[in-house]
Formats: sequence, structure tokens, C-alpha cells
Amino acid sequence: MPPMVDDGLDMMALAKQLWEGKKTVIIWTCVFMVLGLVSALTMKRTYQVTTMMVPQVASKSSSSLSSLAALAGVDLTTTSQTADLSPIVYPQIVSSVPFQLELMYAPLHYSKADTAVSMMVYYKEYAKATFFDNVKKYTIGLPGVILGKLKKEAPEIVLPAGGVGTEEEVLKPIVVTKDEEKMLKSMGTAVSLLADKKEGTLTLTVNGIEPIQTAELAMKAQQLLQDEITRFRTEKAQNELNYIQARYDEVKAEAEACQVALANVIDRTTETVSKRARIESERIQAKYNLANSLYTDMAKQLEAAKMQVKKDTPTFTVIQPVKVPMQPSNSRAKKLVIFTFFGFVIGCGIVLGKGYLPKLKEMFAKAEE
Repeated sequence: MPPMVDDGLDMMALAKQLWEGKKTVIIWTCVFMVLGLVSALTMKRTYQVTTMMVPQVASKSSSSLSSLAALAGVDLTTTSQTADLSPIVYPQIVSSVPFQLELMYAPLHYSKADTAVSMMVYYKEYAKATFFDNVKKYTIGLPGVILGKLKKEAPEIVLPAGGVGTEEEVLKPIVVTKDEEKMLKSMGTAVSLLADKKEGTLTLTVNGIEPIQTAELAMKAQQLLQDEITRFRTEKAQNELNYIQARYDEVKAEAEACQVALANVIDRTTETVSKRARIESERIQAKYNLANSLYTDMAKQLEAAKMQVKKDTPTFTVIQPVKVPMQPSNSRAKKLVIFTFFGFVIGCGIVLGKGYLPKLKEMFAKAEE
């Protein structure tokens, strides 16, 4: 039976081995401490803003709006229902190209710029690469630079004149420039959204390079998100409202024209009682009655459509408003500690590995025999 191994003796042996190799541990720790110090000093400061809101939509079973519509002779139960937009889709809205392009060209205030400029303008005209950025680019990033030079540049895409669709609605795909494509890659980490379907909350997180710029970007993203959600929820009802409004204007104009024609006929036939005049008067009167009846019906439908749009429009309760960040979100001290700890672990691993390597060789040699 093999002898029992005392764990205390093993720990003492490990401690003794580390103490004998303390020079290696100290060297590796110091090397990574220096690397961590350089990385911390050259690290670009980032700021983070988090805002939380709750979209509230009128319940389909709510009777207050239906009762108000009933007083005007409108039945909302026959109007179209709102297409539910799942909160799971909300993060996809934030990561969509149109949303990010809108944020990309939103005017923001930077300390280096006298007036509000967009992120695209700032990174083109104001943001300059530091010395350490160039060192990193031509050391760690040198393979990427070489591959970029060797890779053939794709030509700029220019859409042909016209488009796809009808004359009323011409459809065109989204085309982004090379500079916009580069910005879109960084925008994915700048703005993110977490939708809690169970709690019904939306948490918007925005990262920026300056406190004021980050807060303004968060406010713009919050407003744009609210507008997009409202547009999605009210799109069907708004389309119906636009159609009914156009039809209402036509019917109204026709009813007013019939009213003028009827008045003219009445004026002409005031002193005349001929059968022909009476028939013409009755014909225009019937036409006016029909137009007026249709006008009244379209007026009711118009009010119903307006109420439906109002009903489908969500209201947003902001639980946590946007606040200008006072401290950076990334810590230089934390990065230095992580690098130092990583160097210490590597140093200990090398020392312990050297101690166990002969034992492993001996074990493999016995196994081969």
C-alpha cells in the first residue's frame, strides 16, 4: 500500500519551491507591471451613461377611449388592432444601420470643437492618433496594415438613377461609404440596449469619449429609440389615417361643391315653378344629400382613425434619466493591477513548472519501461 501524502508537506514544498524561484516570479511580475503601467497611461478614457425607461401602451381592453368615441358616434371596436412589437426586437432597432447612421450624424459637443459636430466629422477633423496609437498600429497591428495595403480596394457604390417601386414610392437600398462602414463597426459597442421582457424595462447603455458628448449621445439615442418604437407601433393606424384623411378631403370638397350648386339652383328657381326646374332642383338636392351623408360618415371614420393612432402611440416613463458621468468607466489602476497579477501568475507557473517537469519526465520514462 503506497504511503499517505501529507498535504501540509506538499504545501510547504510548493512554498519552498516558489521561494527558491522568487527571482523569476519578481522578474515576470515587474515586466508585466511595466507593461500594465504603459497600457494604463496610454489607455483612452471612456465614459458610460445608462438610462432606463418603460414603454406604456394603452390596453386593448381599456374602455375610456371607446366610451369617448361612442359619444361622437364612433365605434372603435371595428377599427384595426395594433400589431404587437415584441421587446425582443428593440435591440435589433438599436443595432440597425439606419438607427446608427442617424446617431453618427447627430451634432454633439466635444471639448476640441468650438461648435457641435457629428461623430463622423469629429473623427475626421479633430481626433488625432497619439504616439502610442501609431506604435500599436505598426507593431501589433502591422499584419493588418500590410494585409490592408495588399488588399484591393473596393470601388465606391453608386446607385443608378430611379429605383424600384411605383412613382409614389421609390425604393432604394442603403449605401454606406467606406468611412461610414468603419464608424458602424465602432457604433456597435458605443450604443447597446437590453430589453427585459418580464419586467417591461428598456436599459440603454451608451459609451463615449467625453462626459458631455456621452450624455448628449445617450439623449439622442433615447429620443430616436422612442420615435422608432412609436413609428413601428402606429405605422398601420397612421397609414389608415392618411388614407381616410385623403378620402375625407375629397368627400368634403364634393359636398361643398354640391352645396354651392344646390344654392345656385334654388336661387334660379325661386320665381320659377317649371317642372324642369323642379326636377333639376330635386336631382341636385339628392346628390347633395348623398354627398353630405358620405361626408358625415367619413368625418366619423376620420375621428376614429385619429383616436386609434392616439391609442396606439406609446408613452415612455423614464425611470433613470440621462446623467452626465463624472468618472471614467475604465480604470487605469484596475488595468495595472490586472497586468501585475497576470505577471505574478505567469512567474509562479514557470517556477512550479520547472519543479514538476523532471518529475513528469521520470514518470513518462517509467511508463515506457
